[in-house]
Amino acid sequence: MKAMILKEVGAPLTTTDLPTPEPGPGQVLIKVTACGICRTDLHVIDGDLFSPKLPLVLGHEIVGRVARLGDGVTGVTEGQRIGAPWLGGTCGHCNHCRAERENLCDNAVFNGYQKDGGFAEYTIADNRFCFLIPDQISDANAAPLLCAGLIGYRSFRLAGEGSRIGLYGFGAAAHILIQLAGFYGREVYAFTRPGDNSKQAFAKSLGAIWAGGSDQQPPQELDSAIILAPVGALVPAALKAVRKGGVVVCGGIHMEDIPSFPYSILWGERTLRSAANLTRQDGIEFMNLAAKIPIKTHIEKFPLSDANAAISQLRAGQVRGAAVLIPD
Repeated sequence: MKAMILKEVGAPLTTTDLPTPEPGPGQVLIKVTACGICRTDLHVIDGDLFSPKLPLVLGHEIVGRVARLGDGVTGVTEGQRIGAPWLGGTCGHCNHCRAERENLCDNAVFNGYQKDGGFAEYTIADNRFCFLIPDQISDANAAPLLCAGLIGYRSFRLAGEGSRIGLYGFGAAAHILIQLAGFYGREVYAFTRPGDNSKQAFAKSLGAIWAGGSDQQPPQELDSAIILAPVGALVPAALKAVRKGGVVVCGGIHMEDIPSFPYSILWGERTLRSAANLTRQDGIEFMNLAAKIPIKTHIEKFPLSDANAAISQLRAGQVRGAAVLIPD
């Protein structure tokens, strides 16, 4: 099979021919039909996340068809369409797993990080951590739901019930999250890089009440804010924007150092917290919601062989919505 391989941190991906993997017990072989490129993939490439498996096939927004079943697999059949997300497996017996917080498992493994992912024609996944894809959503449009959508959903739940919500960073996750928030009747205030009129117009086209630069204050105090860009300086900016008792959620797996800030912007029982990974229950709930709303992802497709060009465009903020790789 053809795969795009990360051989060393900081290097471009290399087109490589690999043997098609064989599924082990409890695993499925997936013929990949689409794989989104996530900001986390950039963090792996750049070394922001430590100790990836090398060489590595990146990609954890995987959609495809079951090509082969490993021993003991039940609940899916060959030819069925499934998705494999960031969370690739957990221990199942630690305190976090037993408390139904498997997203915090200290022994978790992640697709496209400790396990080869979806920047390839085939990949292996633990069947227990895969999700069925709603019939009405195409393969390419479903791919961003597997991480950008899921972390947005978890962050949204952690942000509470307030009616005015701010989204800092308007990329793949935010353009899905704004549709989720609108479904629940929330007012969305979108924050982009200062002067990014294109992203601000995109946010307004999706229903944002207001859109401006991250250096601006919104016209009204927010009940909550979700930070989706890996920029530490957005934390004090968001704290200044939320009311007393408001919540700020950091949705990324990596963030630059947060600068010091005066206690006064945290005081007033404001809450600062992070959203970490996902649970399988998150996936089940969100996929049902994605079909019900329905969520419409805005994507830019790239051939698998153009993965490096797609990564460069994503890094430069030139992708409107989400970037998705399609096997050549």
